[in-house]
Amino acid sequence: MKVFQVGAAGGVGRRLAQLLSGRGDAVTGMFRNPAQAETVASSGATPVEGDLIKDSVEVLAEKFMGHDAVVFSAGAHGTGMDQTTLIDGKGLEKAADAAALAGVSRFVLVSAFPESGRGESVNERFEHYMRTKKTADVYLTRTDLDWLIVRPGLLTDAPGDGRVTAGPAIEYGDIRRDNVAAFIDAALQNSKLNRTIVELTDGETPVAEAVSTLVG
Repeated sequence: MKVFQVGAAGGVGRRLAQLLSGRGDAVTGMFRNPAQAETVASSGATPVEGDLIKDSVEVLAEKFMGHDAVVFSAGAHGTGMDQTTLIDGKGLEKAADAAALAGVSRFVLVSAFPESGRGESVNERFEHYMRTKKTADVYLTRTDLDWLIVRPGLLTDAPGDGRVTAGPAIEYGDIRRDNVAAFIDAALQNSKLNRTIVELTDGETPVAEAVSTLVG
């Protein structure tokens, strides 16, 4: 399998690239900041420079061409509402359009759990982030791509155990980035898991079994 990662230098992206490349899949990781190139390479992915804000749909499509799947886990990561709009929002739209133009039908989006931050003191920046993520989800679901939207709970860096709770609607909770990556890895290996939204937390079900159950 040839997988193109948007957000390859991030916590989930790096972990996923290690799993995919470790199995022998070819992974291409897009980076914007030159300082991220080594991070991408060290995960086993081939670094490719790109910019969701500046690159056109056509330019992104050229990068995606020849791949079997695109995994989008990019984000502005608190750098401001304008950046959130351009990366998490418009960036996702451009990437989805580029995948369609490049003929890459499989598209996995790492989104946000609807209950994220609830019960805490949240500000307008966070509310804007949540609105942007939801709008991006809606945009992707209206494409003809074989999309999969994964909504992880509160991300942690504890070592993963490959066990999750996954479903269209589950209770909010923590999830290790290792386990998010493991779930996406398993999902990419099962083409039947598409055009659905999956909420994800740590749990007791092995990721491969969780994917099989969702496929039904």
